[in-house]
Amino acid sequence: MPATHLIAYFFGGMFLTNAIPHWVSGLRGEPFQSPFAKPSGKGLSSANVNILWGFANLVFAYLLLERVGRFHLRTPHHAIAFGAGVLLMSLMSSHFFAPFHGGLNPAEKR
Repeated sequence: MPATHLIAYFFGGMFLTNAIPHWVSGLRGEPFQSPFAKPSGKGLSSANVNILWGFANLVFAYLLLERVGRFHLRTPHHAIAFGAGVLLMSLMSSHFFAPFHGGLNPAEKR
């Protein structure tokens, strides 16, 4: 299996994970940060923009997971690549969004 397939599965996990907060915020009718806000990534985008951005992330995840090679979640190296992408994007999102949503530890607040 080419390493490019594992890289695609890693990024597929990242895109799938990134879709979740945008999609859920949009479904709840709540504004949320997105790359299309002013300032980018810090301002709030409407619920509809977040639905569209979440859906775009789902499409990217699908293309990377289902159209590159033959992704099988039960294959250990596929699952590890995908899981690493999910974990990394989860940690990055937690770190990035914490200041906007009160998620900082008391010691980290400035």
